Amino acid sequence: MALRPPKGVVLFRVSVDVGGTFTDCLVLEESTGEVRQFKAPTTPSDPSIGLMTALTKAATAYELTVEGFAAQIGLLIHGTTLATNTLIKKDGAKTGMVTTRDFADVIEIRRGYKNVRTSMYNVFVPPYEPLVPRRRRLEVTERSTYEGEIITALNEGDVRQAAEQLRADSVESVAICFLHSYAAPENERRAQEIIREILPDVHVATSHDILPVWREWERFSTTVVSAYVGPVVEQYLEALERRLHENDFDGTLLMMLSDGLVETVDRCRERAVYLIGSGPAAAPAAAIYAGETAGHRNVLSFDMGGTSIDIGVIMDAEVPTTTENWAGDERLGIKMVDIHSAGAGGGSIAWIDSLGLLRVGPQSAGSDPGPACYGNGGTLPTTTDADVLLGYVDPDYFLGGEIKLERAKAAEAVRTEVAEPLGMTETEGAQAILTAVSSFMADQISEVFTSRGLDVRDIAIVAGGGAGPVHAAFIAERLSVPTVIVPSIAATFSAFGMFAMDIGRNYARSYIASAEIADVGRIAGLFQQMEDEAAVGLQAMDAQAGEVEFVRTVAMRYIGQFSEVEVSFPSGEVTDESLSEAVANFHRRHEELYTFQMPWKGTELLTFYLKATVQKARFELREAEEGESEATAAQKSTRECVFDSVAVETPVYDGSLLRAGNRLEGPAIVEETTTTVVVPPAFTCEVDRQHGYVLTSQTDTAASDT
Repeated sequence: MALRPPKGVVLFRVSVDVGGTFTDCLVLEESTGEVRQFKAPTTPSDPSIGLMTALTKAATAYELTVEGFAAQIGLLIHGTTLATNTLIKKDGAKTGMVTTRDFADVIEIRRGYKNVRTSMYNVFVPPYEPLVPRRRRLEVTERSTYEGEIITALNEGDVRQAAEQLRADSVESVAICFLHSYAAPENERRAQEIIREILPDVHVATSHDILPVWREWERFSTTVVSAYVGPVVEQYLEALERRLHENDFDGTLLMMLSDGLVETVDRCRERAVYLIGSGPAAAPAAAIYAGETAGHRNVLSFDMGGTSIDIGVIMDAEVPTTTENWAGDERLGIKMVDIHSAGAGGGSIAWIDSLGLLRVGPQSAGSDPGPACYGNGGTLPTTTDADVLLGYVDPDYFLGGEIKLERAKAAEAVRTEVAEPLGMTETEGAQAILTAVSSFMADQISEVFTSRGLDVRDIAIVAGGGAGPVHAAFIAERLSVPTVIVPSIAATFSAFGMFAMDIGRNYARSYIASAEIADVGRIAGLFQQMEDEAAVGLQAMDAQAGEVEFVRTVAMRYIGQFSEVEVSFPSGEVTDESLSEAVANFHRRHEELYTFQMPWKGTELLTFYLKATVQKARFELREAEEGESEATAAQKSTRECVFDSVAVETPVYDGSLLRAGNRLEGPAIVEETTTTVVVPPAFTCEVDRQHGYVLTSQTDTAASDT
């Protein structure tokens, strides 16, 4: 695949992940394979400012102007939390909806769900408030069947009247959601033309383009979300492109999607919902790369940043995906990387609830004002403040000394808000915060594994994010996980995943039929339709037809079941034999997931998927130097750290001086410029050939020996 800028010297490949607290920038030198990491505070008011600050820091490190640096970037991949934050904060566009007559309440009824966290029968939960209020959900006359037959033509007068009404209400975006438009999109296309004619400056999202699959609630809800966040995303992307071009960037800009792939900016403007979960979706790709380097194909992707943790379960080195997604209280039916997120990061605030119990998160101090130790006006204790008081984080070496932390302010916050109310010392308060946040994260991980019928002790944890290497070993102890892998790019985990992921697109088409009587010709037509669309779409990313690889899957269920299972569908010509093979795949997968299968029962085909990818640009990370020097040569000091409420004089190592093969006995602290690796007393740590760290629990080793 030719992802190259116009003529000129290309030295760098760059990925930028905008998180809740920090903007991570990873720079790969094409010629040497050397990777360098940079961080800058996220600027919530305009995330592109923080992005440019990170690029400026990178340029300075290479002794270049930002213009000179940007001109030599061949590929820039960008992940952003903008769409997610817009939805969470409910500050998206003023949105209207045009739908089939009598179906305006689908997004409000939503099968009785009040919200994703409670029972639909809980009378104390307030009703769900749709993103589009009832007065802006307008109905028009039209109707088609699930087989694609239009039985009632679109009443264009209704559409024009609805558009005029929405214009009078000053809407900024419109979602068009017609019944069965996945099978018959003509009416939505015509309605879109009319609305754009009357409202030329309004963002328009159509359900057949956003999610062309059956189940009207999922499709309508997803389309409304895309319309709601669309104008905000569009405005940001325009500002980003303008800033980049003003600084002489003329390479290829791609956006990270929620499904683990990357996409062009123009396509993202039309389908903004696919940017929800953009940054965290890259973490599993990074975990797979790091896990395979260390010899593990079954790993837990554990990405702990300043605001949250993102957990992904990876089996057999496959990025997990799902269509059962929620963003806040909004249902999303698109395929997304299966990530479980929770509010537990370095900036998560410790507080005491009404029962007098210590809690940490989900509220976060973010980047402004940040933890109390930042000295930016924050007064509430956070996980990072506890890490400083316990000795894990050096106040004088945060981000390599770029940010000086104030231990006294961390101590004051912990003492005032936690220690004194609970009758503890400052150190005991900090230990309590660490215990609380570690227990919470361990519980979240256990819940994710248990729900999948897996044993967490059978995997290795791959720790990423600025705070992940500090806390991963403590969580491993609680879960009896024997191995923790901290890759050299841990601090920019998701940004690195953008290099390691596939480049391409996902497609979906619904055809609902019993597998025993399904029309194989129609199935072949659906796959061909998606392949043709992929061939055209990937040309926008300079892919040639022969470079595109197709992977087929199908969602199936036993007749009468409510939920479905996605399984592999054979490539090549679609025949009765290939359909039978897909059915056999379904029976096997059903047994893997639920411990039983029913081969005597009929099966039903629901949705066909196609993943079209091109070979990603190759890269090789530079391997760490091997040396005969002992790890003690890299020791720069000792300091008092607290482990299990016991103060221990702990050696501190300069990570840049460690060599491949060096071995450390816990307790130990390894300081990198962008993160800190904490090795508790029960662990050993070995430097791998790519300058990552493999922590092994000696407790588990001793138990297995016994």
